[in-house]
Amino acid sequence: MGFSHLQFLFFQQFRGWSFQCPKNNIDSLYHSADVEVPAACAILIFLFALQHYGTHRVGFLFAPVVITWLLCISAIGVYNIFYWNPKVYQALSPFYMYKFLKKTQKGGWMSLGGILLCITGSEAMFADLGHFSQLSIKIAFTFVVYPSLILAYMGQAAYLSKHHILETDYRIGFYVSVPEKIRWPVLVIAIFAAVVGSQAIITGTFSIIKQCSALGCFPRVKIIHTSSKMHGQIYIPEINWTLMLLCLAVTVGFRDTKRMGNASGLAVITVMLVTTCLMSLVIVLCWHKSVFLAILFIFFFGSIEALYFSASLIKFLEGAWVPIALALIFSAIMYVWHYGTLKKYEFDVQNKVSINWLLALGPTLGIVRVRGIGLIHTELVSGIPAIFSHFVTNLPAFHQVVVFLCIKSVPVPHVSPKERFLVGRVGPKEYRLYRCIARYGYRDVHKDDLEFEKDLICSIAEFIRSERPECSIPILDSENDERMTVIGTSSSNLEGIRMHEDGDVDSSEIVGTSEPRVAKSPEKVRKRVRFIVPESSQIDNGVKEELRELMEAREAGMAFILGHSYVRAKKGSSLIKKIVINLGYDFLRRNSRGPTYALSIAHASTLEVGMVYQV
Repeated sequence: MGFSHLQFLFFQQFRGWSFQCPKNNIDSLYHSADVEVPAACAILIFLFALQHYGTHRVGFLFAPVVITWLLCISAIGVYNIFYWNPKVYQALSPFYMYKFLKKTQKGGWMSLGGILLCITGSEAMFADLGHFSQLSIKIAFTFVVYPSLILAYMGQAAYLSKHHILETDYRIGFYVSVPEKIRWPVLVIAIFAAVVGSQAIITGTFSIIKQCSALGCFPRVKIIHTSSKMHGQIYIPEINWTLMLLCLAVTVGFRDTKRMGNASGLAVITVMLVTTCLMSLVIVLCWHKSVFLAILFIFFFGSIEALYFSASLIKFLEGAWVPIALALIFSAIMYVWHYGTLKKYEFDVQNKVSINWLLALGPTLGIVRVRGIGLIHTELVSGIPAIFSHFVTNLPAFHQVVVFLCIKSVPVPHVSPKERFLVGRVGPKEYRLYRCIARYGYRDVHKDDLEFEKDLICSIAEFIRSERPECSIPILDSENDERMTVIGTSSSNLEGIRMHEDGDVDSSEIVGTSEPRVAKSPEKVRKRVRFIVPESSQIDNGVKEELRELMEAREAGMAFILGHSYVRAKKGSSLIKKIVINLGYDFLRRNSRGPTYALSIAHASTLEVGMVYQV
């Protein structure tokens, strides 16, 4: 919904330009919009074009601009209150709202849709919760933003109370109450504030899309971190250009603030109404309060919002249909993606291979074991994925060390590095099969492939060293085929292996190395990480042998085996399911990005195994 508010915010500020024009030009300017539309579109394009550079270079200007704007409208409001009508403070009483609705009846009820523009943006105050704390947002809105808005609107009301007869209704607005001598400076400040406000909406949109994608509710998109210090500053090209096209289309198509305001107002109240409904579920399911309290909450706040919502729906054909149509489109995209992803995961669970099948193959798995580490990505946290059995059935060889890697996004903002990896063993020791679950919060930054490899090898080595002898005995229950151990990513305190960079270690002592898999120019040589098995009497000889084999396999190289799934609705499915899976989900899968970790893998180290999923 942010696009409707974004383009309305820009266009509304440019309407102040009209008040600087001579009177005989205002009407033609209002009808043709020869200045406002091109100017608003130009700044919108410029703003979106700068997104890939990030905001960390100019972010220090945002707070001064916003504070200046809030102080400006507060000062103008106080001036108008004392100059035109000091008694306007009485309008704060809900009694006058009741008198207004009683006197105007249907007309007053229909005007509620326009009143929503006074609170536009408040529905997204917590969209940047990952960038600011909850307490800071509450303090800012309660003690700074809210008083400033109240003073500004009271000042406008005081001005209008003494100016009932205006030349045209077009001149009813914020700028008409601004003293003429300071309109140009206020217009400049307003445009800068609109840029900052729009940037907040764009940043919030990026954050929400990233979180939805991490939770499997939105197709995978390319996420670029624009700052090396602030991990929350991201850029998503697909969303950026889509948002820009939507803003330009609405700006050029509507060409006036009335229909833009109708679209923005309906978007605002819809978000608030949905939030109220979801909040009632939070009261019961998360806070464990009584259902009666949740009903009281939704009845009190929901009835107020329903009144505004009904008033906004009256203007459905006057521009308010735009956010509803786009909300349905994006909801359909999210539903199709989530449904297809869930069915694909259910197929993996139903077709996973039991540990008994693995034990029947023997230590060699019935094939030739070659040097190196085979890293198999899977969505399963237990069992043998079908992709592995599909691979060994059709190819005669596999790596001497096999790691089933599962990248899991958990519904928390961050996962502590000490709890990043869950490592376990699949089958007996001599099989050299391991499972590793890497857990990331939806706001965590994924490391590059070399750092990830280093942490992975260190975690497996630490698991081998710390594993108790009784834990290496395989459990024949296919539902509990291995035990998992929490291993941190920090390698400074690991005892299974030691790491040295570049020439810190003599080459004769090197057991394993981690080198770039892509040839690089001599000017950009990256440091090599060397792994060493410590010669300690406290480490069992069998553990040392397994660690040496792990290091030798790492020295031979690491290959990434990725599954390439073709999801199809199984025979006998309904027509709707066939359309959703065969057309909708397949289209989204083919046009979405690959897994985040796969983007930095060298093509020479990647092997894709295709499988057809009948869901």
